[in-house]
Amino acid sequence: MQNDIKKKLQNELDNYLQSKANFLPYYPGMNTLSSDLYKEQLKEALELIKKQSDADIRNFEMYLDTIIVNMQTKIKKYKKSTYFDNENIKDIQNQGFTIPFYIDEEKNLYILLGIVPSLATL
Repeated sequence: MQNDIKKKLQNELDNYLQSKANFLPYYPGMNTLSSDLYKEQLKEALELIKKQSDADIRNFEMYLDTIIVNMQTKIKKYKKSTYFDNENIKDIQNQGFTIPFYIDEEKNLYILLGIVPSLATL
């Protein structure tokens, strides 16, 4: 299962690096972009959380938004991704999920590659 996740994340990174996909801003005007895989996996994560409680969804989304909006100012806080051997790819841990993101220093962009259950929960 982890190899499948890693392949999907690598595919999103390759799509970005080869300009094969249109990555949209997380919020308009932000230099944080979301991959299609991130959007798809976020929907799946929200469905899992919804089974537990609607209040949990609101808390999860609010906290996730706060983390992503502020991630650029806390970039040194995040460790190198467990999915990649690349210092420009970091992981955000949030409530049982891992969000690998790529730092494009040249373009000053942050690319959300996906959102997957943390390795400890797999």
